[in-house]
Amino acid sequence: QVQLVESGGGLVQAGGSLRLSCTASGTTFNGNTVAWYRQALGPWKQRELVARSTHWGTIDYARSVKGRFSISRDSANNTIYLQMNDLKPEDSALYYCSSQNQLGRESWGQGTQVTVSS
Repeated sequence: QVQLVESGGGLVQAGGSLRLSCTASGTTFNGNTVAWYRQALGPWKQRELVARSTHWGTIDYARSVKGRFSISRDSANNTIYLQMNDLKPEDSALYYCSSQNQLGRESWGQGTQVTVSS
């Protein structure tokens, strides 16, 4: 059974940093496209892509986080990370990791909450 578990969220002041982790069991991130998404609380808030690392080696970031966030992989520990620096209140959201294999099957974690106070 595939399971993704996120951790590392919490409450931080604006300008601070957090590092989110996503560890997989029952699968491997090797050869997969992995990504971090977030969904803020409130009506009409949709899940948005934050950062993505494709299996062919490209990395993409949402415009709002470019230069502040960094996605990385640790293949030895089957973990992906999202380093978040210079956090802003508008970064507050539930952050999810996802992993999609080359057949298109996607797995999701349950999310970890990030709250940035002003």
